[in-house]
Amino acid sequence: MKKFLPLLFCFFLALCPLAGALDFGVLLEESGGITGQGSGTDLDYSGSLIPRLEAFIGGNGRLYASAGLKLEYQDESFSFVPEILRTELSFGFGSMGFRLGRMHYSDPLGFVANGLFDGAQIYFDTAAGIVSYGVWYTGLLHKNRTPINMTGLEQDSDYFASRRVLAALDWEHPALGEFVSASVSLLGQFDQNSSSDLHSQYLAAKLTVPAGNFVFDLGGVFSFVQDDGETSVSAAGEIGAAWMLPTPFLSRLSLWGRFSSGYYDDGSVSAFLPLTTNSQGDILKAKLSGLSVISLDYLARLHRLFSLGLSASCFIRNDLGTYAGYPVNAGGDDGYVLGTEFYTRLFWSPLSDISLNLGAGAFLPALGNTASGADPLWRGELNFIFSVY
Repeated sequence: MKKFLPLLFCFFLALCPLAGALDFGVLLEESGGITGQGSGTDLDYSGSLIPRLEAFIGGNGRLYASAGLKLEYQDESFSFVPEILRTELSFGFGSMGFRLGRMHYSDPLGFVANGLFDGAQIYFDTAAGIVSYGVWYTGLLHKNRTPINMTGLEQDSDYFASRRVLAALDWEHPALGEFVSASVSLLGQFDQNSSSDLHSQYLAAKLTVPAGNFVFDLGGVFSFVQDDGETSVSAAGEIGAAWMLPTPFLSRLSLWGRFSSGYYDDGSVSAFLPLTTNSQGDILKAKLSGLSVISLDYLARLHRLFSLGLSASCFIRNDLGTYAGYPVNAGGDDGYVLGTEFYTRLFWSPLSDISLNLGAGAFLPALGNTASGADPLWRGELNFIFSVY
């Protein structure tokens, strides 16, 4: 089955002569960073070259193909990763259409599944909203492109991600009642690995309500998980509000909170278990499972070339087992508050196809009661993007 993806990519390229005008482009992205805690520091680097092409086929078809060549330095070693990125063929026929190939998919919150997947999706645009259904397979993806780590053993592969099938039925309406944006998804995940028997189902929903200079968001996920015949339930949610400030320049202040269930002693509720890993924080990069995060963010476009972002996030574990020993040197404290992360970013874009981002911050365990004596975890990073269309 692993031979199928290169054949599919070649099939898409073979369609190019049938297409009209072709649009080519290349993206170069480089990122470097340094992370430290106590007297120890780690360097990391990644550089990606991403060529892509886009073409229209007939009057209702569209072809998009892209690939990546990525060089990484992490854990004091280099690695080179070639991979096929977003590569899809799509057709639209009035109020319906479909797409086939490697495409991006996300549930309404991005909590359950968010990333590239291989498969097909069909949609219907009706007066009651957009309804779509898709089926995807994860076993041909690179393990770091769409990180899947449901069992803790799924990163053992040298290249490919865990073999799982995802099916999703989605509905969304951009202006329900001419006021509220709403979306609902019903998802099922089916384990195709020989070493495990882990299946899961999810119901996810989100509402977005604009009110003047404010935007309010509310969403949640309810799930069932079957692990070797044992069924458990879990949940996760998000609530947030954003305020467009009355300043001479564009600026926004937002407050949001995310919650994920943890383990209960009676076994009635378990830690939330998504298909893809949804990292929280720019430094801590913790999984959402068994965790709550409260964050205050500020974003301002100070000049047409410069933007500034500031954030403060407090991390709280919802049980004493999911994040035992986390962060490093946590010890045996029984507190629930892991600490608070502060991070700032400076964005500079002198041209539409060039951008430079500088970020720095620290996670402070001293502002919690789980490992108050642990050293701060800090990070600085620089990201450069250059695109040619």
